[in-house]
Amino acid sequence: MRASNSAKFITIEGGEGGGKSTNVEFIKQYLTEQKIDFIHTREPGGTPLAEQIRELMLSKREEKVAEDAELLLAFAARAQHIAEVIRPALESGKWVLCDRFTDATYAYQGAGRGINMDKIAQLETMVQNGLQPDITLLFDLPVDVGMKRAAQRGELDRFEVEQAAFFERIRAEYLHRASSFPQRYRIVDASLELPQVRAQVLGIVADVLE
Repeated sequence: MRASNSAKFITIEGGEGGGKSTNVEFIKQYLTEQKIDFIHTREPGGTPLAEQIRELMLSKREEKVAEDAELLLAFAARAQHIAEVIRPALESGKWVLCDRFTDATYAYQGAGRGINMDKIAQLETMVQNGLQPDITLLFDLPVDVGMKRAAQRGELDRFEVEQAAFFERIRAEYLHRASSFPQRYRIVDASLELPQVRAQVLGIVADVLE
């Protein structure tokens, strides 16, 4: 399902340390300057219930989290997010700028954790009922560079403390999805200096506007 008007659903994806948060601010500023009515949200999260689920997913704990439990938590948060925020915004004509969406589940839970991709696809069909982003910006950079950047941000969450091999699998899956869905994905070289990354980002968003 697409919005019945010109509203666009833009998602931001990538591994750790890719500068997604910084570049989301560039996009928000640009959309504001272009007088685009939009909302900015994130996954997991975006509603009070989904934010509580986010806390459950990201917090370090002694108990080992079952892989299927993690997957179901991700889609429980997404179901609430779509119902309460994303779909109503699109249907009202607002653009939606979302930090991570289902591509992240394929990358982190699918490739990273090794969960069967068919399980993810079944939940995607059930929860999203055809809803897909119009454009996905993938902030791509070498894993070692991203991990160094992430470590400089402060305390790491339950995902960020994983080993490099985990993030290599995630990066490979993101790039695989980008090649599988070229009409939707736009790859941003996030290893460059910030002004160069910003130029790539704004060029992509300007194309969406046209």
